[in-house]
Amino acid sequence: MRTPVLLATFTAALLLAAPSAHALFKVIGADGRVTYTDRLPTASEGKVMPVDSDTGRTSDPSLPYALRQVASRFPVMLYTMKDCGDACAMARALLAKRGVPYNERMAETTEDREAWSRLVGGIEAPVLKVGEQMLRGFAPLAWDETLDVAGYPRLSLLPANYSRAPALPLTERRAEPPPRPAPVPTAPAPETGSNPAGIRF
Repeated sequence: MRTPVLLATFTAALLLAAPSAHALFKVIGADGRVTYTDRLPTASEGKVMPVDSDTGRTSDPSLPYALRQVASRFPVMLYTMKDCGDACAMARALLAKRGVPYNERMAETTEDREAWSRLVGGIEAPVLKVGEQMLRGFAPLAWDETLDVAGYPRLSLLPANYSRAPALPLTERRAEPPPRPAPVPTAPAPETGSNPAGIRF
């Protein structure tokens, strides 16, 4: 009789523990660095967004519910280059006007540019990725149509205090090795006594 009671208690404990075991959060720090954690972060650590345990995608609680649902199904990524000028500025303006929450990856270094075609495809900039759909080059009609199909509203629903994370590099930056310490000057070797008379030349 004792075994079923123990089994029921154990099952209940597992069910209660399950949600916390799968809890996962994405944290965007003030410097733009992104980290993931399974403990509840504090506000001082940065902008906190829960991650959907089924899809692995982040869900920003500051977004209205309808917009949050669209963003979780069809996340938007904007790929830009440091010197793409007006085209990239107009791309950001289009997304801002529609109130599309998006992340940005910017190619700045030679390493980024070499990785561009491998990660993004083609050589055009900017590139918009909506879900799995990739749109190369700024084409307002095509971009609007794709965002419409995904379910993003035409007019912004973003809260007034919404702030987007800063653009991150296209490729992960390698940590610079620490500088080597300066060599310690060595003292001259002491006289060995091979010149007992102290003769100088």
